[in-house]
Amino acid sequence: MTIAEALKNVRMLFIDSAPVIYYAENHPRYFPIVKFVFEQLDSGTFVAVTSPITLTECLVGAVKRGLDELARAFYDLIVHHPKVVFTPINSDIAKIAAELRVHYNLTLPDAFQAAIALQSGCDALLTNDVVFKRMRGLTILLLDEMQSL
Repeated sequence: MTIAEALKNVRMLFIDSAPVIYYAENHPRYFPIVKFVFEQLDSGTFVAVTSPITLTECLVGAVKRGLDELARAFYDLIVHHPKVVFTPINSDIAKIAAELRVHYNLTLPDAFQAAIALQSGCDALLTNDVVFKRMRGLTILLLDEMQSL
């Protein structure tokens, strides 16, 4: 399936950490796919949702390598992009995350990501983490299963 086909009916997309990192760092395999995603986001085709987990996971590598400019780029993309809804973790999301951890044996960060996607009304979750495929009730778009245009 192409990424364009996968996003056809998506109006609200949760974006996990890996796609953001692949985009910012021009990953040789995934960049054409995530570039299309971010072009569609910029054009207003859909709204994206992210979380403090996404921000933290993206910042780790930049901070570790002392890449302040990359860290700022991540922060601007995840927190300040006009088509991105940065969703903090609250008590309702924590309750959903606990249920997801129990039902699908997700790690705590993954449970928070999925809980935010569900609570925000996302149509799909874009990731490259196959563990999300255990879930029901949310379309999981796995980059490894996508083709560029």
